[in-house]
Amino acid sequence: MPMSFSILADVFEKLERTTSRTQMILYLVELFKKTPPDVIDKVVYLLQGKLWPDWKGLPELGVGEKMLIKAASIALHVPESTIEALAKRLGDIGRAIEKIKAEKARGRPVGLLAFMKTSAGAGGLTVERVYETLARIAMATGEGSRDIKLKLLAGLLAEASPKEAKYIARFVEGRLRLGVGDATIMEALAVVYGGSAAKKSIVERAYNLRADLGMIAKILATQGIDALKNIEPEVGIPIRPMLAERHNDPVEMLKKVGGRALVEYKYDGERAQIHYKDGRVWIYSRRLENITHMYPDVVEMVKEKLKAREAIVEGEIVAINPETGELRPFQELMHRRRKKDILQAMKEYPVAVFLFDMLYHDGEDLTVKPLPVRRKHLLESVEKTDRWRIAEGIITDSPEVLEKFFLKAIEDGAEGVMVKAIHERSIYQAGARGWLWIKYKRDYKSEMIDTVDLVVIGAFYGKGRRAGKFGALLMAAYDPDTDTFKSVCKVGSGFTDEELDRLNEILKPYIRRTKPPRVDSQLKPDVWVEPALVAEIIGAELTLSPIHTCCYGWAKPGVGISIRFPRFIRWRPDKGPEDATTTKELFEMYKRQLKKVKEA
Repeated sequence: MPMSFSILADVFEKLERTTSRTQMILYLVELFKKTPPDVIDKVVYLLQGKLWPDWKGLPELGVGEKMLIKAASIALHVPESTIEALAKRLGDIGRAIEKIKAEKARGRPVGLLAFMKTSAGAGGLTVERVYETLARIAMATGEGSRDIKLKLLAGLLAEASPKEAKYIARFVEGRLRLGVGDATIMEALAVVYGGSAAKKSIVERAYNLRADLGMIAKILATQGIDALKNIEPEVGIPIRPMLAERHNDPVEMLKKVGGRALVEYKYDGERAQIHYKDGRVWIYSRRLENITHMYPDVVEMVKEKLKAREAIVEGEIVAINPETGELRPFQELMHRRRKKDILQAMKEYPVAVFLFDMLYHDGEDLTVKPLPVRRKHLLESVEKTDRWRIAEGIITDSPEVLEKFFLKAIEDGAEGVMVKAIHERSIYQAGARGWLWIKYKRDYKSEMIDTVDLVVIGAFYGKGRRAGKFGALLMAAYDPDTDTFKSVCKVGSGFTDEELDRLNEILKPYIRRTKPPRVDSQLKPDVWVEPALVAEIIGAELTLSPIHTCCYGWAKPGVGISIRFPRFIRWRPDKGPEDATTTKELFEMYKRQLKKVKEA
């Protein structure tokens, strides 16, 4: 039975008005109970603000602000200038469309609007109809595609109720920010289809192995929670990457991984998950973006030098000096993101691949196997060359040997080393951060010389020569326990003039008039920013703060942890907001810093 889109629009409105995660889960539970199994995947995608997983590499909607206003003008029979003026006053095109439609509904609809309202019937729009129309808009390409997109969108807006039209417009504009993270959706799915929030771990594991929450929801709704227990990796569908903790004491690191470890170079490149089957290759980034088109040379390496019928391997793609073979910094790879003339970029910025794990091999799920087993498969499946090889590594139980290898890694141009457990419980924890892997970077040798990755949650306008543009950002760490972003510092130094000039443009799609639901901050910026952008930050030291919410009350009642003298290093487009440095990581860094001070 079709599902009315008005049900989804009502839930969107409720989610938008609450900042309570508990209440959000209750709204989602209520929604999923009303959702037919055959449409649950579409509902989940729409909640995520997308039509399909990003990794599929399918087209985006391709509808800009001007086309949206023109489509609304056609649907509402009002001049574009009227919509533009109202949208500017309200700060929201969706709200402007809703207001105009509501006013017209109180009057007498005429022309196309009257026809649409009559032809829609009593049932109104369905979720299926909205989703399929939006998908057709996205897939329209080539000659005449603009007119097709315009007609489809205008028809959808004309047929929608005022509230439905508001959320359709926001979805199209990319401003459907409900404050609902994947973790919240998974918990609600566990309650509805597993009978308890305690079953979230089953849902999460399945999602970690197959990063398609809509697909996972459909399996749940049609086959039940037990079907997820048997989920295995599938070539072509990315696995959410395993993450590492951080430390700077070789003795403590070896203790945490069981006394003996595989220690590998940590390269300054782009982490890549490479899938291979039947002569076809997929390459996914750390954020699970399909980046295959950026690396045609790597595709050829896989086809020629990976000895398997089907496999999933992980490695680091690193820019190299073609003449000396020396490693180049991560920033060099950004030239590969040029969509045009990739072959020229490939010649100018050659790469090498350093493989460090194998997750799937000829039908066997290796994520449940300990690291030595996975590594054995990897070693047997890789035909090594100068540009396609296994990450440099040793096995040791000696802190002194670990430290020497660390220094050698730095000398060879790596960022540091990864210390990895090799005991029988050293399975691949997809999507999780833990002490099975520990990163030991060059920066961690003293206090706050190490960098952290933080999320932008707000912005402040500058003064003097920065007047009229943003001059500082409010940054946050991620708290996975509450699925929220806690404020850490306000950063205004380290930006070049060019970077400052681009801040308005970079932040514009994510600016919100009110505090986003997943943001936890006592400090109020000039504008709030939806958690989406990640930046690498460095500072003088970690210090207690009465105004920041990161680790609030952990070290001392009534205070959180902040970064003193923070400085912007670079944007991290390869990381999503949930990949940022966590509150727990910052607290561990603070405790280590405190210990050093006491010892000194």
